[in-house]
Amino acid sequence: MPPTVRPATSPVAAAARRPAVRSIRVLIADDHTVLRDTLRLLLETHGEVEVVGEASDGRQAIDLAEQLKPDVVLMDTAMPGLNGIEATAVIRKRLPKTKVLILSGYGHEDQVRAALRAGASGYVLKSSSSDELLLAIRTVYQSNTYLSQSLAEGDRLRTYLLASDGKGGRESTLSPREREVLQLIAEGYTNKQIAERLFISVKTVEAHKEHIVQKLGVRGSAELIRYAIRKGLIFIETDADLGLTPISP
Repeated sequence: MPPTVRPATSPVAAAARRPAVRSIRVLIADDHTVLRDTLRLLLETHGEVEVVGEASDGRQAIDLAEQLKPDVVLMDTAMPGLNGIEATAVIRKRLPKTKVLILSGYGHEDQVRAALRAGASGYVLKSSSSDELLLAIRTVYQSNTYLSQSLAEGDRLRTYLLASDGKGGRESTLSPREREVLQLIAEGYTNKQIAERLFISVKTVEAHKEHIVQKLGVRGSAELIRYAIRKGLIFIETDADLGLTPISP
C-alpha cells in the first residue's frame, strides 16, 4: 500500500487557524490635543495597542473609562478640574480590572507615591522613549508594576511600593470634593468660579477651603498650594514640565 501523503499546510492557512492576539485596549487622558494625537499614532503604529478613546480632563477620563472599560488608562497628572491622581483613584475603585499607567512630566517622589497610593500600576515620565512606554503598557496590562528606569534605580521601586501601602499623612483625610476644590484653588479660580464649576454655593466653597486648611495644618493660600504640590495632591504644569523653552522677549 502506498504511503499516505498529507497535503502541505500553507502559512496563510496555518495563521488563519491560530487564535488572534487580542489588542490591549487603551484610553488616553491628557489635556494637550497634540500629545494625544501623537500618542495615538505612536501606539496604533505598533499594532498591539488599540486606542479606544481620548479624554481631556479627569472627569471625562472617568466617564469614558466607565463607558469603554479599557484594559489600560494612560493618564496624565496635571489636568484641569480633576487631576489625574484623583481620577485614578475613582477609576480603580469603580473599575478594578482596568489598570492605570501614569504618563507625567513630574518625577518627584511624593507624586510617584501619591499615584501608586491612588491605585496606579505604573508611572512613566514623558521624557521616556516610545519603546519604554510600550513596555510599560504591556507590563501593567499583565498586572505587574512598572516605573520609568530613572525612577526605579536601586531600591527606589521597593521604597515606592512600601510607601504606597500606607494610609498617607494628613492629606489622606481630605474628601474627594475637598481635593477638587484644592485643585481649582491652585489653578487660580475664584470662589465664585469654583462654585459655578462644581455646581455648589460660594458659602460651600468657603467651608471646604476652611476644612482643607484645618486638616492640612497650613496657613494661607500660598502655603496651602506649596504643601499640596509637594505632597502630590495637585499638579500645576509649567513649561519646564512640558520640556518647553521660554521665548526671550
